[in-house]
Amino acid sequence: MMPEYGHALLCLALGVALLLSVYPLWGVARGDARMMASAGVFAWLLFICVAGAFFVLVHAFVVNDFTVAYVAGNSNTQLPVWYRVAATWGAHEGSLLLWVLLMSGWTLAVAVFSRRVPA
Repeated sequence: MMPEYGHALLCLALGVALLLSVYPLWGVARGDARMMASAGVFAWLLFICVAGAFFVLVHAFVVNDFTVAYVAGNSNTQLPVWYRVAATWGAHEGSLLLWVLLMSGWTLAVAVFSRRVPA
């Protein structure tokens, strides 16, 4: 059941990323400050969704959930826990998910710590 939650979180993250890329810019075009300010909220939602999906994948590796094809192909029951955690980003799909997590983290950092740019 956990992998389905991870998949749902990734689908939700895609929708949030699309909103993050369009809605604040639409606010700039309309001159609506509330629409522009929504970028911070969307950045938080994006990071939470991607981080949740990543940790669901880490959980699948830690508990040896071999119903997930990615786990079955890149892990085994004899690996120590730290190797299973590292195996999360050991192949293509996991490393891409880690990259998306890092990029959403940077997006969140820019949204939280950057100064307001004068319009």
